[in-house]
Amino acid sequence: MNQQDYSRAAGGAAIGARLRRLSENLDADSVRVYAALGISFEQRWFGVLNQLVIKGSATVGELATTLRITHVSVSQTRQSLEKAGMVTSEFDPVDARKKKIMLTAAGKKLVAELQPIWAAFDQAALELNAEAGDVVASLNKLDDALDRQSIFDRIMNCVGKQ
Repeated sequence: MNQQDYSRAAGGAAIGARLRRLSENLDADSVRVYAALGISFEQRWFGVLNQLVIKGSATVGELATTLRITHVSVSQTRQSLEKAGMVTSEFDPVDARKKKIMLTAAGKKLVAELQPIWAAFDQAALELNAEAGDVVASLNKLDDALDRQSIFDRIMNCVGKQ
């Protein structure tokens, strides 16, 4: 182990730093894959595009709920995808206050091109998960623990006890 690796040395106390670093490493390699294959693709698009493939169309709120990310994040991704010509938005015929997001022809073409690459990503992720001893099960436990009590509440309980 590298003596300069703070997040490893700090163990559980640096869980946020560790998760951020792992996420940055995974995202950086993903960017490298797309670049090496000559595909113009932003990694942040994946969740929204994947859900549109599955659902056909969805509102910002539906995507935010499914992906468990903020409305702002989904809205920014939608804007980026619209600017790139990958998605379009139309008013929901059932509720005119909402807009349904759907793939354009260019978005469908890109997704078709990406399907085998995404399958390779899935395979690599499954291999990593197995090699790491089913880290996804541990992440599920972490998600559940945070659902039971947020890190904010845990910290405030500690600070309030001082």
